[in-house]
Amino acid sequence: MQSNGYKKRLKKPIIIILSLLTLSCGVPSFTTSLSTLFERESIRVGTLYGAATFYNGADGPQGFEYELLAGFADYLGVTLDLYPFYSYEVLLQQLEEGNLDLVATGDAVTSDLLARFDYGPAYQHVSQQLVFQAGTAKPRSLNGLEKPIVTVSGSSQAHILNEKLSDESLLNPNMLITTEDSDSEELLQQVANGDIAFTIADSNRLALQRRRFPNLAVALTISKDIPIAWALPRSQDDSVKAALIEYFGTVHQSGWFTALEDKYFGHIRQFDYVDSRAFNNAAETTLSQYKSLFQKYSGELDWRLLAAMSYQESHWEPEAVSRTGVRGLMMLTMDTAGDWNVDDRTDPEQSIRGGSRYFASLVSRIPARIREPDRTWMAMAAYNIGMGHLEDARVLTERQGGSPDLWVDVKRRLPQLRQKKYYRTTKYGYARGDEALQYVENIRRYYDSLVWLDEQGNI
Repeated sequence: MQSNGYKKRLKKPIIIILSLLTLSCGVPSFTTSLSTLFERESIRVGTLYGAATFYNGADGPQGFEYELLAGFADYLGVTLDLYPFYSYEVLLQQLEEGNLDLVATGDAVTSDLLARFDYGPAYQHVSQQLVFQAGTAKPRSLNGLEKPIVTVSGSSQAHILNEKLSDESLLNPNMLITTEDSDSEELLQQVANGDIAFTIADSNRLALQRRRFPNLAVALTISKDIPIAWALPRSQDDSVKAALIEYFGTVHQSGWFTALEDKYFGHIRQFDYVDSRAFNNAAETTLSQYKSLFQKYSGELDWRLLAAMSYQESHWEPEAVSRTGVRGLMMLTMDTAGDWNVDDRTDPEQSIRGGSRYFASLVSRIPARIREPDRTWMAMAAYNIGMGHLEDARVLTERQGGSPDLWVDVKRRLPQLRQKKYYRTTKYGYARGDEALQYVENIRRYYDSLVWLDEQGNI
């Protein structure tokens, strides 16, 4: 195969439902695709590099698809042998030849791909959109485009456009270009930079990239509500597919899938062009004045997270004052400033030092059983509305059958803190919980942008 595998063995394997196999005295009576995985003690998975699929981050392997795949290997109790590819065509060929057990690219399922492969259950649905650079002429239809659409060879976007060719009135075949030299994310960047005029992107990838390139605009929605699922070889039996159905049913029922989806996509699906552009401009200009201070006082925190909080609080204006009287880069109250030895809230160094130490103290007060990144988002909400109101939201969450330890559940109850029928039952009463929710989601978007800008060397 083309790529070196990334091996991952997870702890605490779960024994899957025995009805997936025909058993005799606890041993399969015949060989199935699933029993082969058990005998091999590994599952061979192909994927593509990308922000939403798999990449090696500072803390190890990351990506929405990677975490789902790691969970499936854990579910089976086998090693995850992950093979990242650079080419769709080579990847799919390896699956057809039986060198891979499944393929997970976060790509949509099209009719011609369905003719070649079997698929597990759909776990997301996306739209396919024609993307152009804001400020240039917006096309009204696919017919009559003056410049070509560029897509990645073998991708679902290329397949969808080829399907459109069956209707000659919709698309001129000379206006289609496919490439293996760039991936989908790079094509979006090329549109933003004006290097190419158009590409097709699914709504997930576009949402991720628009935080980095606010001038990406949607001209047309080509296809709506297309399923995303993992591909399986048509030559094998249905035992692995049955295991996938059980796995996705389990992770949906437990709430883990919802939490994972929120981690990668929940904060970016709402897009504000003006805010995103203003933030990126400020990050490349104003932030340099305070970057060293955020780094100096970050401690165990990520300095870019503190910087994102500061932008949300004050837009990096050291003299900023809110309607409630909080002041400075980190918008400290008089009481908080006193608690953390801040004499002058408008002094950038004192404000950053006090704000970072106060936030670190909130993180430490979140129950230890709450995992990252949930504990950070909850501490951030507490920075905005106070720990007492956060606890009220967690109590409401538990009363209503949600998990008080999952941010994706707690954030849904924060707006209830300003509704009388809910806040009158809480210990600390009324709070602007909807603002705290927006506060956290904004910071998460700013943080993602800062991480990317930092990796590009732009801040």
